[in-house]
Amino acid sequence: MSLQEMIPSPEALVDQLSDEGYLADEGLATALFCAVRLPQPLLLEGEAGVGKTQAAKSLAAMLDTPLIRLQCFEGIDASEALYEWNYPRQLLSIRVAEAEGASIEEASLFDRDYLIERPLLQAIEHPGPLPAVLLIDEVDRADEEFEAFLFEMLAESTVTVPEIGTIHAKQPPIVILTSNRTRDLHDALKRRCLYHWIDYPDLTHATAIVRARVPEASEQLATEVAEAVERIRGLDVQKPPGIAEAIDWVHAAALLGLRGLDEVGVERTLSSVLKYREDQDLARAEGLAWVAGQ
Repeated sequence: MSLQEMIPSPEALVDQLSDEGYLADEGLATALFCAVRLPQPLLLEGEAGVGKTQAAKSLAAMLDTPLIRLQCFEGIDASEALYEWNYPRQLLSIRVAEAEGASIEEASLFDRDYLIERPLLQAIEHPGPLPAVLLIDEVDRADEEFEAFLFEMLAESTVTVPEIGTIHAKQPPIVILTSNRTRDLHDALKRRCLYHWIDYPDLTHATAIVRARVPEASEQLATEVAEAVERIRGLDVQKPPGIAEAIDWVHAAALLGLRGLDEVGVERTLSSVLKYREDQDLARAEGLAWVAGQ
């Protein structure tokens, strides 16, 4: 079945993602639909914990195609992202040739047998039948030089290995980039991408997401945690909690057998949602009853 048949419309994509436990709104579903069908890379931005990474994971699960993830970090380069040579194996080949009194051509040490594929090359060479979903996660953590390195792959679904040549995608991947906006990305990168900002969900949507992700929790617990997270975001915390933290909180509370939030329950589980001591102190200063909505 082709992508056109599998995803005929953004509305169908909303339902299909829902079956995977991911509740996308119309805007996000439309952005994902365009990324799949055009195809064109999609840049998802938003605060940490709003579901950017999970969107890519759920899309890959829905299509039953591999999710290939490149986690960006400061100083990342081609050897982590694209490929590197298997130096121990090359050295072993040289030593074997020397022991046998044979010569070995330098060019033969740089063929595909010695190439270690990293995420970008894996995605380019995925044979199909459907494209892989390539998740370039937290691209804002990388530097501008790495952004420039991505241009060829994003624009043409090709990568260049100097010793081998240019490799064209057999089945161009569905590319999703995420950013927490720790720094501004270059305009040249943004020009190559579709764009969508994922905001914090409203209370009704947040409650529905939590219930979908933690079905064993009571409706009361899911609702009260979603409300508490919304209240906490109103404080001057270092890390405002997102939907990911709400899900963690409900998981912890449900594990402890809580059916709803009260002062004791908040005290026992506050570390699931607030990961800085100063943020926990701010919440406690407002009162645990206030956090629980009592």
